Amino acid sequence: MGSLAKKGLNNYVKQLQEHPLRTKVITAGVVSAISDIVSQKLSGIQKLQLKRLLLKVLFGAGYIGPFGHFFHLILDKIFKGKRDTKTVAKKVLIEQCTSSPWNNLLFMIYYGLVVEGQPWVTVKAKVKKDYPSVQYTAWTISPIVGWINHKFLPLHFRVVFHSVAAFFWSIFLNLRARSLALTKA
Repeated sequence: MGSLAKKGLNNYVKQLQEHPLRTKVITAGVVSAISDIVSQKLSGIQKLQLKRLLLKVLFGAGYIGPFGHFFHLILDKIFKGKRDTKTVAKKVLIEQCTSSPWNNLLFMIYYGLVVEGQPWVTVKAKVKKDYPSVQYTAWTISPIVGWINHKFLPLHFRVVFHSVAAFFWSIFLNLRARSLALTKA
């Protein structure tokens, strides 16, 4: 079994190197699917909501994978692939001031409008109320993820690593939303 896993990993790395965008898109979609299935189960949803699942996969594959791919390419071009402490700090700072707030805001809007089907007025009010605390929490966790990503991982693994971190972040957000809903009930 160990050799099967090793062969699978080697094939995956080969795909990342030969077809980086496609592989990252598929990976982000698959990780989004697994994350949503886990989130739904932890949130107490008895029957899997397939429409929600597919819409989350669409967000992961259609946005997170491509955005991350090009974002990390651009950062590496700007900083010429350097990984010294000062450069990594700059990359993390740029990431925390641009993609982190943007991705969280976009996800909250997408989730409210598309996944939940809420009207814009409701989504806007929820974003206005919840976004500051979501982003603040992200800023307590994601700089560590960014540091590890930029310091230790090669470029072709960065989106994959972020997708795995996003897996846990998504579960956190779902559990937090459930907890707030139970508190209000």
